[in-house]
Amino acid sequence: MMLAGLAREARNRRKLSKETTMPLITVTYATSRESPSLKSEIAAAVSELTASILRKDPKVTAIILKSAETADWFAGGKSLAEQKLASYWLDVHVSEGTNTKDEKAAYLAAVFARMGELLGPLHEETYLHVDEVKADAYGFGGLSQERRYIAGKLEVPPQRAAA
Repeated sequence: MMLAGLAREARNRRKLSKETTMPLITVTYATSRESPSLKSEIAAAVSELTASILRKDPKVTAIILKSAETADWFAGGKSLAEQKLASYWLDVHVSEGTNTKDEKAAYLAAVFARMGELLGPLHEETYLHVDEVKADAYGFGGLSQERRYIAGKLEVPPQRAAA
């Protein structure tokens, strides 16, 4: 009985996760490839993979892109320029418990593959961090994700806390 309740809660949380969670994603990358549309392509790819694998709503997804020179990015003691490789650091903030281990593993693999297509051959020391943040300490528009979740369960409009 207790396991059935836990399973039901997990299903409900996954069902609501797309509606009640939004990711904040920061991507810092270094590549020798030059293209005026590269930043747009990276943002589109990251947004699509975040929506399709982590089930996050693209309408409330924020992505910050920063480029770095390959000569300024060191991995294994040598610059990426010397190694003729690219790399990235992607940090995605999501509400805690809204994604399974398998979803996160699939996301890491899919992003690595897609970024390799966009940036060129990647250094093995290329990182992605899924940062699970407590829902009561994370939000947008002045509302925590916890308040949005509770309001959704009660089927009432979410309200901001008093300032």
